Amino acid sequence: MKRINPIMISGKEVLPLVEGGKGLNVSTGRTSGAWAAAGAVGTVSAVNADSCDEIGAPIPEVYHGKTRRERQAEMIAYGIRGGISQVQIAHEVAAGEGRIHINVLWEMGGAEAVLEGVLEGTPGLVHGITCGAGMPYKVSEIAARHNVYYYPIVSSDRAFRALWRRSYSKTASLLGGVVYEDPWRAGGHNGLSNTDNPLEPQNPMPRVLALRRTMRELGTPEVPIVMAGGVWYLREWADWIDNPDLGPIAFQFGTRPLLVEESPVASTWRPRLMSLKPEDIYLHRFSPTGFYSSAVKNRYLKDLVARSERQVPFSLEPDSERTTAFSVGSADRELYLTPEDMDKVRWWVSEGHTEAMRTPDDTLVFVTPETAATIRQDQRDCMGCLSHCMFSNWAQNEKGTTGHRPDPRSFCIQKTLRLIAHGGSIEDNLMFAGHAAFRFAGDPAYANGRVPTMKELVEQILAGD
Repeated sequence: MKRINPIMISGKEVLPLVEGGKGLNVSTGRTSGAWAAAGAVGTVSAVNADSCDEIGAPIPEVYHGKTRRERQAEMIAYGIRGGISQVQIAHEVAAGEGRIHINVLWEMGGAEAVLEGVLEGTPGLVHGITCGAGMPYKVSEIAARHNVYYYPIVSSDRAFRALWRRSYSKTASLLGGVVYEDPWRAGGHNGLSNTDNPLEPQNPMPRVLALRRTMRELGTPEVPIVMAGGVWYLREWADWIDNPDLGPIAFQFGTRPLLVEESPVASTWRPRLMSLKPEDIYLHRFSPTGFYSSAVKNRYLKDLVARSERQVPFSLEPDSERTTAFSVGSADRELYLTPEDMDKVRWWVSEGHTEAMRTPDDTLVFVTPETAATIRQDQRDCMGCLSHCMFSNWAQNEKGTTGHRPDPRSFCIQKTLRLIAHGGSIEDNLMFAGHAAFRFAGDPAYANGRVPTMKELVEQILAGD
């Protein structure tokens, strides 16, 4: 195992180990502060972070707005207060060690307002911003206004080239590093492009080498590239360390810190994570963002898969193929299906999936009346947690809509992620995890049922294991 030496990150020499930001409310002030206290880089998730009371318990969020725009304003205010609260906790726990970064998704609702608000409320406490899930052109401008470093999250050299040419070249001195997120192996939302095959993972080394070559060609500072996705034991990455072609490299750990004493989900998630097999992590495209994402294949995800499988195309008028009329809705509007699809529909209806819901793609999905009621209520309760939401058809624009029909094949991501982070069922909510999560079962850090502290986990990582 090669020795891991400190490198310069956000203006200070620290261990090249970065805690991956996990929203909502999984990467907290406690987890990020503890990671930083070990001499590394902690990351507070500023995605609708929890405010805490005087004893550290989360303060429930109650929404009163009658419209989506009003509720979004409330959510942004909650997010700013929560982000400030969690950064302050991280600062106290870190006690001056390491670095504290904050993480946001560029496609989250009010991303710019939340970033500005958290940074204004925590002067000198945040050292860097990591940002992905979209093309965060403006994050460099926000970083410059607050004199902090920024770390775009990309999955290709092509994406970084576009960001640099459009924006980042104007604030090169504050580019702290670039996070390469493996689009096949990382947890949460992933940056698979239209040219990437989701079923054929690629070796990250050539892609990161291409990223470094592009950065050098563009004349960027020789800042670290942070390898994110699939990182578990550092001994497996020996050829990346002190590699002159790669330049300075840091490693991001997102999934592994889920199970530490400081993690808010460790006790509830542990039994499920410790039993995972490689096939239990699923790269899917049900997210209302439209991005691929990786999650545990639990009852919630299996229901989404089954829902999309109970799907048939329709036409508004009969044609040469769709000759069979099918009545939909309280008005008994007639749509037309093929005779073969009508046979499928009769079977689904006989099983209780009697509600036909239209999708933006001129198809019908069949669900139970209870599921249909939940979907419609969740769509009505939308609070604009994304800039564009396929599920509810909310968009952060003047019209407040994407212009498309709401998509019942998706789900309310705000609702399910808040529930699972606050003790909700791990079978009936979305459970994000990286594709290496099955390795918990054989990890010596978790042998004999123990859960390490964050400090102990960092020490284990530095030893190669």
